[in-house]
This record gives sequence, C-alpha cells and structure tokens, in this order.
Amino acid sequence: MLAKDFIKRFEAYCPLWLAEKGDPVGLHIGTLDKPIKKVMMTLDVRPEVVQEAIEKDIDLIIAKHPPIFRPIERLTATNPQTKMYLELVKHDIAVYAAHTNMDIIPDGLNDWFCEMLQIEVADFMTETHQVKFKKLIVYVPIEAAAKMRQALGEAGAGEQGNYQFTSFQSVGMGRFIPTAGAKPAIGNIGEKESVQEAKIEVLLPETIEGQVLKAMYETHPYEEPAFDLISLDNEPIKYGIGRVGKLAQPMALEDFTQKVKEVFELDGLRLVEPVFQPKKMIQKIAICGGSGGNFYPDAIKKGADVYITGDVYYHTAHDMQANGLTVIDPGHNIERVCIPRFIEKMNQWKKEENWEVEFIPSTTNTNPFQYL
Repeated sequence: MLAKDFIKRFEAYCPLWLAEKGDPVGLHIGTLDKPIKKVMMTLDVRPEVVQEAIEKDIDLIIAKHPPIFRPIERLTATNPQTKMYLELVKHDIAVYAAHTNMDIIPDGLNDWFCEMLQIEVADFMTETHQVKFKKLIVYVPIEAAAKMRQALGEAGAGEQGNYQFTSFQSVGMGRFIPTAGAKPAIGNIGEKESVQEAKIEVLLPETIEGQVLKAMYETHPYEEPAFDLISLDNEPIKYGIGRVGKLAQPMALEDFTQKVKEVFELDGLRLVEPVFQPKKMIQKIAICGGSGGNFYPDAIKKGADVYITGDVYYHTAHDMQANGLTVIDPGHNIERVCIPRFIEKMNQWKKEENWEVEFIPSTTNTNPFQYL
C-alpha cells in the first residue's frame, strides 16, 4: 500500500487540525508518495530509534513527538542529532508526527491514561477547539442519487453521533436551458429540459468542507452542479486537552501515588503538595500527558484534588503550592503507552481495509532519566 493511503486513515482518526496552534504535526521527513511494507510506532525519534528502524527495514515512522520542533541551522554528520536526519533520508524512511492532536482526540492519549488509572472521565480540562456544522444540499438526477450519497458519506458527511451516512432525500423537477459553450450531460443547446432530480441533504463539520465538496464535484454528472452550503447555528462540537474525572472511591494520596507508579511502571515520581493544607482523601483527578504545567489553573477551576502532568517547572511548582493544588509529576515518558495502543488500532485498520503492511512497536527506551 501507499504511505499516503495509510496516513489518510490515520488522519481520519487523528486529524491535523486538532493540533494546537504552532504545533509542527504531520510529515517531517521523506515522502508519503511511496509504497510501505513496515510501519514503526515510537514516542520519540532519537538516533538509537533511527538505528532500530534501519535494522528492521522500516519504511515509515509514526512518532508522538515531532523530530523537528525548531528550525535546523545546519545539517551535518558531525552532530548526532542532525546525522540522524541524514540517516533517515539515506535509508528512505519517512517520519510523520502526531503530537497535541493525539492528546486532544476522543479515545486518545489522555483518555487512555484515565482508563489505566480507573478514572471515570467527565470532561476535558482545557477547551482548545469548537467545530460548527454546515448543511450541504445538492441536486442530482434520480439515477445518480445513490452514487452521490455514497460519495458524500465516504468523504465524512452525514456522521451524527453513533451513525454514519445519514442523509435526507426528496424528489422534484429540475429545469434548465443549456446555452452556447455548455456541454450538458442531459439535454441540448438552446432547448428547455426537465429532469426528475433528487435533493440530497447532509450535515458535515466545517473542518471537512473541502473534502466533501471535492467528492461532490467528482461524483456529480453535471458540469455545473446546483448546491447550497449553509452554516448552522446548532451546538458546535467541543474539543479540549487534558481530562478531568473521578476515582470510583476516595483514596489517600499516598495510595494513589503508589498506584500511579505501579500503572506506569515508574521507579519514582515527583510530588507537589500545598504547605499549609491538612491531608485529605482525594477523588477528583485532572490529567494532562506531556508537559502540562501551564494548564494547572484549569485543573484548579475544574475542582481537581490532584493534577497529574509531566515536566513541572520549579517556579511553576511554587505557584501550584501557593494555589493549594496537589500535583503528581510522573515524567514525560509515560506517553510511551501510545505505542501499544496505536499498534492495536493500526492492526484493526489493517484488518478492516485488508492492508498488506506490518505494524511494529519500537522497543527502544527513549527515557533520558534514571532514578538512583
């Protein structure tokens, strides 16, 4: 299969538009216009991961963390970091990154953290996106209606809750006169024509407007399709980073921190506790994978007893303390749980699409920290 066909399916689940502004998601190295036989999932793209990919004849790497986060000033083989990029190009290994979009998507990384910690999710922590709906109304000859409904559905229109390919169709009479220069699919130049037509109505999120219109134009038998695209005032879909939820039963902080260590197989973690507050049982948990120190005010607004996030900055920890927030910092590397979860999803897509491609989890430990 082609890499771009796999990425099309990947982005249907983890769309680029859900990434936070400025986040360099998407293709970083190589091309997607090539056949692939082996895809490797990794948290980080490091020199040792690249060596693993070379040894395993990998064609495409999917990474949680973008390998090129800041501009590269020089591309030389004397620097281990930039030599890594040269090795990827030399061995024709493409690299694609899904970063904050993986954190934000429903059934994404933060939901998996909650599942592992047995936290019942109630809401996201910080809103990042609102997506409004539009209605497409298109008129086609009766005999072309089924093909048009199928094409619009395959492009993503008509998805409502747990339903797909939803649409409404009514029948009426379309009338037109082809003029000079027209190439009518039905009728003759200068003559009145009447055609029984289907009026097809579908809802779509504004984020896929382009691909739905493309599907409509490619499928419509007329050279000048008649259609309406209407913006709706109904409730938008909301997305957010982080999750907030509750444990089934209140727990002592000491017991919960031990649970976090066991679930994520940690040798240690960092704990921030308010100085002048008495010990209390905890139940409401906010969590944001990666480096989520900047989001701690939202954890407070949501009434969280504990906030779990990585890479808490020293002075930010003081601010958390002063604001009465308990924080568990298990490190950034707990995001490695995305590797087996995405391998599982990719293999499900493989089964559904009948792909001939192998999905391989990276076995390289990219955690730079050790506890002594």
